[in-house]
Amino acid sequence: MDPISPLEQALHAARALVLADLVAGRVAEADVVSLVEESVVQRRWWVEQWPEGAQYVAGLVAQDVQDALLERYGRWPLCPVCATGDPHALQVEPELGADPHWVCGEAGVKVAALGSLGEALGGAASS
Repeated sequence: MDPISPLEQALHAARALVLADLVAGRVAEADVVSLVEESVVQRRWWVEQWPEGAQYVAGLVAQDVQDALLERYGRWPLCPVCATGDPHALQVEPELGADPHWVCGEAGVKVAALGSLGEALGGAASS
């Protein structure tokens, strides 16, 4: 059996991280999971063209899914930090970089590493 290529490892990791955050936010319905799969297919081509970009693919998949959800359902993930003001979505930072995090742009704070949103949502996800 051939070992899994670094490209495939990066794509599998990206899928797992984004799915973990979707599950944490209780939005991992079948149609939403399909959005993840669509992004992974598109990003596979992208990272095949630029293999050095494999470390960035998780953040890009998260952004793709976030954009697709905004078009179809609304903002995701909603900021768990700001208790007042209009509900707003977290952002992935860096936009193109390794070690992506969910960040509240309004409060200027890191909320959670990509894939760890469940820890940040804590009680909010269980209520």
